[in-house]
Amino acid sequence: MTIPTPPDPTAAETAKHLPHAITTYLREADPAHRANAHDLLSAFTPDAVVIDEEKTYTGHDEIHRWRETAATEYTYTVELTHAEKLDDTHYVVTNHLEGNFPGGVVDLIYRFTLNSENLITNLEIAP
Repeated sequence: MTIPTPPDPTAAETAKHLPHAITTYLREADPAHRANAHDLLSAFTPDAVVIDEEKTYTGHDEIHRWRETAATEYTYTVELTHAEKLDDTHYVVTNHLEGNFPGGVVDLIYRFTLNSENLITNLEIAP
């Protein structure tokens, strides 16, 4: 059982200052938004790596297939509960998800690494 994490009151303010690539990813990954593959992939370098559910997806083609599958597999809501800049290239965002996936509730931690052009080179997603 996951203990609900109350939203960090500074999360919304911090999220306003996240790099464009991260806000683009968060918008395009939100199930309430009609995702646009071109916009989603524009947030990533061509050789970016995503690790989700212990699986690795490398490059735009694999990342696109991963998001298409993830977006249609379950119905869920997303609430941003935490956002933090660790340094110029590393950010952590936590989203609270509720839906029809196993367990029904989870807090996911998104660890972003950006390159010098502020594009995502690495994204790790884990509870």
